[in-house]
Amino acid sequence: MVIGVETWDLSLRECRSLKEKRRVVKSLKERMQQRFRVSVAETGHQDTWTRAQLTAALVAADAGQADSMMDALDSFVERDGRAIITGVHRSHR
Repeated sequence: MVIGVETWDLSLRECRSLKEKRRVVKSLKERMQQRFRVSVAETGHQDTWTRAQLTAALVAADAGQADSMMDALDSFVERDGRAIITGVHRSHR
């Protein structure tokens, strides 16, 4: 069993208020949780409306499966279009 953790630093250039940012972040988190069955939390930049940090955690059978799932999560975040990925940190144990 492997636990995978991935953190994305995001730029939300289109957001003009914290309310708008929270709407985008909440939508992205919920869609990731529903589609990939992972745990997702906003882990940084809560009071800045043009930046966000999301972290996802997952459990997989092996490191290859964890990497595959995290690759799919990366693609999902990139395709969303409301946020630009400015940094990624990935680990598994």
